[in-house]
Amino acid sequence: MDYFKESLNLHESLRGKIGIQAKMDIDSRDGLSLLYSPGVAEPCKRIHANPADVWKYTIKSNMVAVVTDGTAVLGLGNIGASAALPVMEGKAMLFKKFGGVDAFPICLDTQDTEEVIETIRRIAPVFGGINLEDISAPRCFEIEDRLQDLGIPVFHDDQHGTAVVVLAGMINACKLLNKNIQDLKIVINGAGAAGVAIAKLLDSATRGEDLQGLAVKEVILCDTKGVVHAGRTDLNDTKRSLLSWTNPNNVSGSLHDVLKGADVFIGVSQENLLKAEDIATMAKDAIIFALANPVPEIMPEEAYKGGAAVVGTGRSDLPNQINNVLAFPGIFRGALDGHARRITTRMKIAAALAIAEAVEHIDRENIVPETLDMSVGPKVAKAVLDAIRPEDRL
Repeated sequence: MDYFKESLNLHESLRGKIGIQAKMDIDSRDGLSLLYSPGVAEPCKRIHANPADVWKYTIKSNMVAVVTDGTAVLGLGNIGASAALPVMEGKAMLFKKFGGVDAFPICLDTQDTEEVIETIRRIAPVFGGINLEDISAPRCFEIEDRLQDLGIPVFHDDQHGTAVVVLAGMINACKLLNKNIQDLKIVINGAGAAGVAIAKLLDSATRGEDLQGLAVKEVILCDTKGVVHAGRTDLNDTKRSLLSWTNPNNVSGSLHDVLKGADVFIGVSQENLLKAEDIATMAKDAIIFALANPVPEIMPEEAYKGGAAVVGTGRSDLPNQINNVLAFPGIFRGALDGHARRITTRMKIAAALAIAEAVEHIDRENIVPETLDMSVGPKVAKAVLDAIRPEDRL
């Protein structure tokens, strides 16, 4: 099937993938009076008297905004707000399908960081959560960080959704290979949103923040100029901050240099970077997550040829797809049900463990659940709900 041609035809015929549906028909004058004027005045007055009642009487309790500025859309780059809309509609559709969460696309016609932040603050009264999507790094880090005081979860899925599913896959790969996650040397190639988030999640693991022993031995981050190390003068604030715990021996060099002896390669970068001979330099039974799309850093057959034991990619036509849809619907479902103020590291780790545990029979081609496994969302939601601390609730 030509997915591009058929998708274009489908989008034209549907005129968008989502819509708004009333929960009750207005089929009588009494119904109109209850759902609109004059009856609607009463919930308005209740909310005015007690603003927290907005969760009781409106869509806020189950509504998430999917917000983008169109600066980093899929593999297409900076294509702007209008061109990003089909992707945001799709994201909203996935929220509903896998988490029972109502979501609406908000594509902002600005790429100014201050304007993005201010706009989200102004629209927040309608929503129970904000899912930031396809916003370029390093701006995405600042936008998310500065909105953590909003009183509702603000979650950049390109960062944290990817990190959560990668961690779930790593947990199961270690189970399969009888490896101790605490002994792993991990190389991450790509210092954008996903790469930094993966590194930060592993940072939390190293510091043992409620992570049930999920600490790793060493993480080295690489970008387009090679290893991120303290001697470089071209690092932005985000990369420099990661040096407080990554690359503890302050090694320099190229990706190929630090890959030697590594247990895990995580690629969130560009296609065809590695060959079988590169994998052969890694530790025995290496774990490979080559997540560049549509062409990964190395194809599974090439990685296996070099001695890899487990390979995951971002592609739906290959085993072990590392897909954010395994994470974000359940994470928001649990956060909304628990009236969470924010999504914490504790909640993300709970989600990763739930995703890992959803795989009943682990093997080389089955370390994460199938993307369309409808049982995953509810399991993640319950784990996240249970992980919310009282101080993180509204």
